[in-house]
Amino acid sequence: MKKLFLMLIVMPVLIGLTAAAGFMYWSSQPVFIGDTAIEFTIRPGSGVRSLSHQLQESGLPVQPLMFEILARLSGKASRLKAGSYELESGKTPVELLEKIANGEFSQGTLAIIEGWTFSQMRKAVDAHPALQHDTKGVSDVELLKKIGVPYQAAEGLFFPDTYLFAKGSSDLQLYQQAYAMMSKRLDDAWATRSSGLPYKNAYEVLIMASIVEKETGQKSERSLISAVFSNRLKTGMLLQTDPTVIYGMGDAYQGKIYKRDLLTDTPYNTYTRAGLPPTPIALPGLASLTAAANPARSDALYFVARGDGSSHFSTNLSEHNQAVNKYQRNIRSK
Repeated sequence: MKKLFLMLIVMPVLIGLTAAAGFMYWSSQPVFIGDTAIEFTIRPGSGVRSLSHQLQESGLPVQPLMFEILARLSGKASRLKAGSYELESGKTPVELLEKIANGEFSQGTLAIIEGWTFSQMRKAVDAHPALQHDTKGVSDVELLKKIGVPYQAAEGLFFPDTYLFAKGSSDLQLYQQAYAMMSKRLDDAWATRSSGLPYKNAYEVLIMASIVEKETGQKSERSLISAVFSNRLKTGMLLQTDPTVIYGMGDAYQGKIYKRDLLTDTPYNTYTRAGLPPTPIALPGLASLTAAANPARSDALYFVARGDGSSHFSTNLSEHNQAVNKYQRNIRSK
């Protein structure tokens, strides 16, 4: 009777110790061993039990009950975050739990290229498979409202860069990030601008930066091209820059620009209208913003492409015409 009594006491303890040892062993072993990481997504509003089953449904060889127990025993059951993740080979259930509790989301990347139009940026964002497309089909004006931008035209307002984001995050967040970055870069450029510029505000510098971005063949010439346009504005000359005409043509532009295009008036035709166009014509990078705010010290009023990516700058029309005859043989290349 005494031995039976001891067995009734000892056996549950031994079973408990064995179970605890097995649980500890399980939690410290790799979830899987393989050549590639496994992607999985936790749905918003998921409780720990639902989450544990989602892991298994995503292809992770995790025992849902064991993972739920691990989360509850660790005190992290209420801290698990919805989102997209990747688990690498060799990671343990404990490390998996830490990843979800810390919100270590898997990241996507998107490169926004200097000189792109906003339309090109939108196409790239809309096509990215790792983003949640909350702006697809929304007008540019409505998109700006959604992210709290106080402008009616989106062109030029977003900084071209390579952006990292959590996979599955809203594309609105990416637009907000790109807008905030451009706002900061533009504010810095305006705060450090040269004196005597023909611009009333930072937005006009942004417009000029977009023109410089599209006109520049070599990065080293940005400040000289900026100087030409700045000098033209100061003297009341027309800017006469082909990229603005092309932008105003929209879908009608098919790779070539003709004399009739230069004579056809649009709000962006700087051959028919004085001053700056009404909005930027592209997304300018940092170098173009800096050049627009700090043009080179130069009296040049003209420039023409040499055909090798560089430009010839002239201070008078006679010299410019000679350069055109020399480098372009009177054939417009843009």
